[in-house]
Amino acid sequence: MLAPLDNGTIFKTAFTDKTVFKQFVKDILDIDIEVDKIETEKKFEPKIGNIEITLDIFAESTDHRVIIEIQRIDYDYNFDRFLHYFMMAIAQLQKSYEEYSIDRTVYAIVVLTAPYKIDQKNNRPIKDEVMITSLDPRNLEDKVVEIYGHKLIFLNHCYRKENTPVNYRDWLDLIYESIHNPENYHVNLNNKGIKKAVELIEYDRLSPEQLHQMKVDAQRKVVRKLDEEKARKEGAETRNKEIAKKMKNKGSEIEFISEITGLSTEEIEKL
Repeated sequence: MLAPLDNGTIFKTAFTDKTVFKQFVKDILDIDIEVDKIETEKKFEPKIGNIEITLDIFAESTDHRVIIEIQRIDYDYNFDRFLHYFMMAIAQLQKSYEEYSIDRTVYAIVVLTAPYKIDQKNNRPIKDEVMITSLDPRNLEDKVVEIYGHKLIFLNHCYRKENTPVNYRDWLDLIYESIHNPENYHVNLNNKGIKKAVELIEYDRLSPEQLHQMKVDAQRKVVRKLDEEKARKEGAETRNKEIAKKMKNKGSEIEFISEITGLSTEEIEKL
């Protein structure tokens, strides 16, 4: 039985392993990378700008030419936040160079483990498994001009597409199966990164410390969800009271206001 990859402890258990990390980067970015260490909860010191950021997983190649960030997100789908983290990692490199030229390339991979909560700027829903942002410009012939190389990639297993290439499909399936089908999972064990990840997140192989921290993370998630629901409920109640007050001031019947807003007649009479 697999432990769920939407749990922070389990996600880091899998993706901080070098075999898993290197194969994931190879499959998603088509890059062969060697790293000395893979950090978690990475912070830049001193911080960049006025916002302190924390990266879930961070590694730099041994030749100092590639930087990889991986973020696991299950609740905060603020795409401006993702962009900020990505740009701040690039800005961090800029600080260490005397000139504007940057020799290292930054790749940020955001793994989303629940359906998107926001729409596009045109108000259309986002329903894509894979989205890629490249900082390289395009010319008038719509050809990419390779100047910067930096990329921001979003992966979301909740929107399965039959034509998704296998290099993405393997990892999206692993995430999906660990969350929704952990006891009878179907993943590509011929992929050595997937195979190692499965070994690492098998319940029977988790240490007592990992199991404890996994439960702590799960409890935090429940509390956060309850807080969000409470905030939404309080917001709806406030709006209904404002509507009821306006309707009451315009002479609407109390019973009618109650029917429209869901507030009790006693609550409306006190407004």
